[in-house]
Amino acid sequence: MPESSAEIRARLDAEAARDGWPALHARLTTVDAAAAARIHPNDAQRIQRALEVHAVTGEPISLHQSRTTSPLAREFVVAALIPAERPRLHAALDARFNGMLDAGLLGEVRKLRERGDLNDEHPAIRAVGYRQLWTHLGGGYPLETAVARAQAATRQLAKRQMTWLRSMPDIRVFDPYDAQSFVGIRDALFAANCLF
Repeated sequence: MPESSAEIRARLDAEAARDGWPALHARLTTVDAAAAARIHPNDAQRIQRALEVHAVTGEPISLHQSRTTSPLAREFVVAALIPAERPRLHAALDARFNGMLDAGLLGEVRKLRERGDLNDEHPAIRAVGYRQLWTHLGGGYPLETAVARAQAATRQLAKRQMTWLRSMPDIRVFDPYDAQSFVGIRDALFAANCLF
């Protein structure tokens, strides 16, 4: 894949600010219908990259991707650890976020904000937790509200991830809080000749 181009990205950002990402998605449809078919019209990051690759190389990103053979192109046992009890998962997610705060997440976001070269449109700042603390540090709401919103966003992200995982064909779901699940994982790996 070609290197990114700050100049082309800036031009695409300006066009998106003027016309919207769905309009750029429509343009992507004309230069790379395959990529446009799998990229959502509001997925700014992927639309931008696909148009950028086309602008740099004159070729669609889907063509570049088809030339790449993944080192993972083989058969896998696909397993997911999904807790059966949602309240237990929520408590663990909340505790994890609180642990991140205790480990200095707020200070990290503060330092990023103080750099002056980032804003809330950058993908890293839009990440769950960062976004809410960034808004808090900008005076958007109190820290308690930022924490509550970050924890709620984390739970929503976990729900989307579990939905996505369950949609995968032939996935084996195990409850990480159930000791018998680890027996099931071991048995699945033996059956697939993954453990010797």
